[in-house]
Amino acid sequence: MRPLALFELLLTELQRAEGEGDVSPAPPLNRRLYLSLRGAILAGRITAGVQLPSTRDLARDLGLSRNTVMSAINQLTAEGYLTARQGSGTFVSETLPELGPLSPARGRKPAQAQGAGASPRELSQRGQLLTAQSGSADFEVQPFAPGEIEFAEFPIHLWQKLQAKYWRSLDRDLLDYGQEGGYMPLREAIAGYLSLSRSVRVTPEQVLITSGTQQSLDLAARLLTDHGDEAWVENPCYWGARRALQAAGLKLKPIEVDLEGMAPSAADWQQGRPRLIYVTPSHQYPLGHVMSLQRRRALLQFAAQQRCWIFEDDYDSEFRFGGRPYASLQGLDDHAQVLYSGTFSKVMYPGIRLGYLVVPTDLLPAFNTGLYDLYRPGQLMLQAALTDFITEGHLGTLIRRLRVAYQARRDELARRIQRCLGERVQISGQESGLHLCLLFTPQCGEVDDEAIARAADAQGMTVRPLSRYYLSQPRQRGLILGYAYVPTERVPPWAQKLCLLIRDRLTD
Repeated sequence: MRPLALFELLLTELQRAEGEGDVSPAPPLNRRLYLSLRGAILAGRITAGVQLPSTRDLARDLGLSRNTVMSAINQLTAEGYLTARQGSGTFVSETLPELGPLSPARGRKPAQAQGAGASPRELSQRGQLLTAQSGSADFEVQPFAPGEIEFAEFPIHLWQKLQAKYWRSLDRDLLDYGQEGGYMPLREAIAGYLSLSRSVRVTPEQVLITSGTQQSLDLAARLLTDHGDEAWVENPCYWGARRALQAAGLKLKPIEVDLEGMAPSAADWQQGRPRLIYVTPSHQYPLGHVMSLQRRRALLQFAAQQRCWIFEDDYDSEFRFGGRPYASLQGLDDHAQVLYSGTFSKVMYPGIRLGYLVVPTDLLPAFNTGLYDLYRPGQLMLQAALTDFITEGHLGTLIRRLRVAYQARRDELARRIQRCLGERVQISGQESGLHLCLLFTPQCGEVDDEAIARAADAQGMTVRPLSRYYLSQPRQRGLILGYAYVPTERVPPWAQKLCLLIRDRLTD
């Protein structure tokens, strides 16, 4: 390329770079020159092997300072766009591999650059499976009434004080990654809490600190199953479990749920070969049923015989409104086939993103390695503050206060539903938890619960259609109503509004 043509090209490129959208509105001159040269090289307007004029000549002819030109040239050289040959000058590097004309892979359309009018990039089969369904927001049980989420019971100032104590002391070890399963004092506190309140057989070493149930389940699926293995899940099923297991490449087999919890058929018991079984035995999600002792023992015996793993999701057992929380399934396990998972997101606040996974002793080395290598856990400052929150008795106090508040909201919501809708609905699983499952009885006939949910949304209320939680043909239509974050005084008017809307839709 002749020097004159090169200067003309650079002047044109400089004008082009002046309005580039990926830089600040007024980029410095050395940045504009850098973008101009880089863009021309990548587009092939300045070809490989072309020698650039000296920095002095470039500066003079472009009307720039030599320092500006040298800054751009040095950056391009460092990034490999230019090559400096001692005694010869600066040349454009060969930046593209010597490949023939590229043809698309068999059966695929050529990729298009993203932008206006471009077709979407092709996802993997797993990605298509996950995104073909509704987004997570369509399954999350949020307040059924609008307004600010209620955190009045949570001791925010105390929590700030506990965290500030560790930031003031600035233990530098707490700024590192969380190795060996997490902050040991917290693991000890959780082990004591679970042993006393949930009858979990656990030592502190068995407790791994995770970012919540999703990560716990993802870790278990990655380490204990292979792509294409079968996993049993409840039908209807917690949407987050479905997502995690599908992302791990597992084939989900929906197992119906009855009043005693997960209910495998005779054929399932005799012919089933799952690698992993996901259950919520203390408060089935979303129906709310409690797994019977007989069913628990049968499931544990089956897992021991088949050498498969049970993942017990104990997501809200703290909120049982009559008597003590039910004992865990893991506490009955004599063959160490159960992994027990819990979270602090329900008892504190969702964004805390701290949970725990209790792992059989022989799996600990592998799970410690997997947790660290896959996720690089941290948040040790937060874990230290949570330790004090538990050991000083604040967690127990908070749970007792929340039980009282949640029970009052549940009672008001249930009372208005029964008064307004009578025998046309049945409330399932109201003995504990943070939501009610409203089931439409046979006398209602064919009910479109999704249409009712859309009508409620149009009036500013968020409810979830039960039918969307089934993996196979729905056996039951209903609505899931969350009440945990609704201020108590706002429950009556919104509950009345929701009940009237449902009644009107059932009589249409």
